[in-house]
Amino acid sequence: MPEAPRTAVDKALDLVEAVARASQPPRLTDLAEEVGLHRATAYRVLLDLVRRGWVLRAGDRYLPGTAVLRLSSSAARNSLAALARPVLTTLSERTGLMVNLQVPEADRSRVIDVVRPDRLAMISHLMGEALPVHRFAGPLALVAALDPAARAPYLRPAEEAGYELTGPDGLLADIERTERSGFAVEYGRNEQPVASLSRAVVPQPGAPVCALTVVGLNAEFDASRLPRLRQDLREATDELRRILSGPGVPTTPSDGPS
Repeated sequence: MPEAPRTAVDKALDLVEAVARASQPPRLTDLAEEVGLHRATAYRVLLDLVRRGWVLRAGDRYLPGTAVLRLSSSAARNSLAALARPVLTTLSERTGLMVNLQVPEADRSRVIDVVRPDRLAMISHLMGEALPVHRFAGPLALVAALDPAARAPYLRPAEEAGYELTGPDGLLADIERTERSGFAVEYGRNEQPVASLSRAVVPQPGAPVCALTVVGLNAEFDASRLPRLRQDLREATDELRRILSGPGVPTTPSDGPS
């Protein structure tokens, strides 16, 4: 299938991104070559970007403009990780466990923030890593919160790894149990003797934004403590859902049994 032609927006974003990731301020020829544009086309787009403050021209070289810097500063203050950090901290203090924040990507989830107590320093924090659904509670919670038609890409890594999909112990059964309860539980599948409990944050049905996961030693997730952990995690994810939805915006009811 032929590649769709790039729009003016595509070209502008390609150039802004190329300027931002350059190890040293690039020249016009460098930028045009990197993004695959004719030199004259790149020059015309850059003129508009300079005018709007997205790119700064310094002689024959280009740097990120003030608009990019303002956006970066605003994004740092208002990013999902920044908004969620107080919720993660409170949940970690309340449970004594490590808490991570994960977001869905194309076929996995990615850990974008972690709060880990010193006593659990022996457990991998997985910060920045992409996690497959068949090995971790976070992506399992996210996939279970998706519409069934949107789950296929997340199942492929499991199939490629030879993980069983069907049957009572298969991945599809895990997803169904998680969808029914609203919680994903995982015991030692990735790292022994580590257990985790996760719940997705779902402002709109079928469209999870992120998941909170509490992680600790297996013994801390026994039958006597699990109900309390579920309640703490439910309250934390509900709080984050309210934060993301904003004041006065109706949100979906809490999923799963109490």
